Amino acid sequence: MARLLGTLRSSQPVARFQRSCGLFPAGEEGGGSGDPAEGPRERGACNGAGAARCPPGSGRAAPGGARSGRGPQGCAQKYIVKNYFYYYLFKFSAALGEEIFYITFLPFTYWNIDHSVSRRMIIVWSIVMYIGQVSKDILKWPRPLSPPVVKLEMRTNAEYGMPSTHAMAATAISFSFFIATMNQYKYPLELGLAAAFVFSTLVCLSRLYTGMHTVLDVIGGALISAVLLVLLYPAWDTIDHLLLTSPFCPLFSIVVPLVLCYNYPKLDYYSPTRGDTTTILGAAAGATVGFWLNNQYAASAYTGQSVQARLPLTTSAAVFVLARFLVGILVVLLTRWVMKSAVLGVLGYRYKFPVGDLQARRRLEVEVPYKFVTYSSVGFTATVIVPLLHRLLGLM
Repeated sequence: MARLLGTLRSSQPVARFQRSCGLFPAGEEGGGSGDPAEGPRERGACNGAGAARCPPGSGRAAPGGARSGRGPQGCAQKYIVKNYFYYYLFKFSAALGEEIFYITFLPFTYWNIDHSVSRRMIIVWSIVMYIGQVSKDILKWPRPLSPPVVKLEMRTNAEYGMPSTHAMAATAISFSFFIATMNQYKYPLELGLAAAFVFSTLVCLSRLYTGMHTVLDVIGGALISAVLLVLLYPAWDTIDHLLLTSPFCPLFSIVVPLVLCYNYPKLDYYSPTRGDTTTILGAAAGATVGFWLNNQYAASAYTGQSVQARLPLTTSAAVFVLARFLVGILVVLLTRWVMKSAVLGVLGYRYKFPVGDLQARRRLEVEVPYKFVTYSSVGFTATVIVPLLHRLLGLM
């Protein structure tokens, strides 16, 4: 058992998976002995969080049209893509675990599908992601070594690896969506289960293809998420009822996430995990306050031209769905930009640093309020302001 776990935690299975999908270090190009470990060693090793920097000058152009990736710790690497189908498939799948997906799909479910489904997904997502992010910085397991692994991403290479929060989020979102909708919509149970499985599997495999996680990181993330889903499912209705009706909900939704963010595990160096966690908890806090406020003032739900109301969608319903989404996402992105600029400006004035000072923005007293206020405003806007605008525009 220990030997199996050691193999799953090593970099070799990741490198072999990359080679089988047509991704090679520039110096290897699919030739040589075929041993993934025999990559171009002159670039040095890079294994993410806590790793040593690669040697200077390692970012020179590689022959044969090779691409390059550069990590936040100065680790440059050239690679060659032999199979572009897998390259674009897994690059797209990896994006399904990023902010761009969360900031579009989660509001979409609220505006166009069902409020209860959206609430459950957001609560599960925030709990799962907080546990995953904290676990990374407590366990402090390094990411795969490079070489032999090719690293395609930059920012997340500064984080620890276990568990994969992409795998956790994909499992949580896809299966919570399936569980929450299977009794409300008329679709084959097998189809919904297969869609959830394919979605989570693609995201999990993308973490191997991009060289960001070991096999054990991915399996561990998916299993932790599955266990949390099983534990949370019996309490879904109770949690949902409390969030909508308890007079303490707004205070609880703001204070608890802030306490968790300010008391995030400390590291010896800067990692984006605290900022990502604050972003997630802030968005969930703002959305939760919005849910409560809508329920207190009996805000009308989306009816008539929603995905839930008409399946399959008619042309007119599809136009309403698209219009709601485009208007909503424009307002959400505008809110994020305005609040980000305003909060950074205020904090910069308070702590005497220029807005463009990245190091200052990473300080605890700046990063937590900056990200929490910005993304709680985004969550509140998505659940309160956007529906009001939809009503004014006749899109309800």
